[in-house]
Amino acid sequence: MILVTGAGGHLGSATLAALRARGVPATGGSRSPGPGMRRLDFDRPAGLDLTGVSTLVLVSAGYAEDDLVVARHAAALAAAVRDGVRHVVYTSLTTAGDHLGFALAHRATERLVRESGLSWTILRNGLYAELFGGLLTWSGDGLESAFGDGALAAVARADLAEVAALVAADPAAHRGRVHDLVGPPVTAGRVADRLGVPHRTVGLGEYRRRLLAETPGLLPFQPPMLVSIATGVRHGFLDGADPALTDLLGRPARDPLAVAAATASAARPAASAARPAASAARPAAGLRPQR
Repeated sequence: MILVTGAGGHLGSATLAALRARGVPATGGSRSPGPGMRRLDFDRPAGLDLTGVSTLVLVSAGYAEDDLVVARHAAALAAAVRDGVRHVVYTSLTTAGDHLGFALAHRATERLVRESGLSWTILRNGLYAELFGGLLTWSGDGLESAFGDGALAAVARADLAEVAALVAADPAAHRGRVHDLVGPPVTAGRVADRLGVPHRTVGLGEYRRRLLAETPGLLPFQPPMLVSIATGVRHGFLDGADPALTDLLGRPARDPLAVAAATASAARPAASAARPAASAARPAAGLRPQR
């Protein structure tokens, strides 16, 4: 049986749905499990139960400081070894993301995966097109970002879920493989053009100030993460291509521009053009970097 962790999150739930759509026996694990799922709380290692699981899709539990994230993943891997899991598929971060503020936890987890003794596959996921669209802010009659003219090789989350399902359904074919999964490059300007609005660039200092002073609900580790994404895109570190995604899918990738534009459009404030810029400026969607 295949078990997908983080099944209450976007990527985990989409991966589980993709497996079931293929008729592959699979279940999910979550802190708040749905019907037929297992309760898995990585912060309570003694209660982890992976008995009967042959392939574990370990979706990154990345919404925390690095030490906590790595400890969670270590607990999951220890339970996998103890309970006889044969193969682990870990959803990591694109190779180009080594410059990002949340890369360390992914690379440390990759090392744990390799050292676990389990058969493994690492999926180095590009940043979501949904995230890119969500990091644009509405202000007055247009969009603002700190991305400048830089591009991101963004990926629709659904494509990453489909690849995870494909790999988990046939793990032997991907044993010991690292797949770098990035999509066609998109820019903030092109998203704005798709929506028929202007795009204005703000400096990284102003972006950081807004995150710290004007974005309620952010945890202390999040502003540095988000600024690292902005500067990585702005300075051309995250726009590289790789054929692995389309090779595995056997078809073209979903259009990340359309996905990013839809995400930004869905969060456009009503009558935003009539509002003062300062009051209308807000993120277009949630700010969790990658899960």
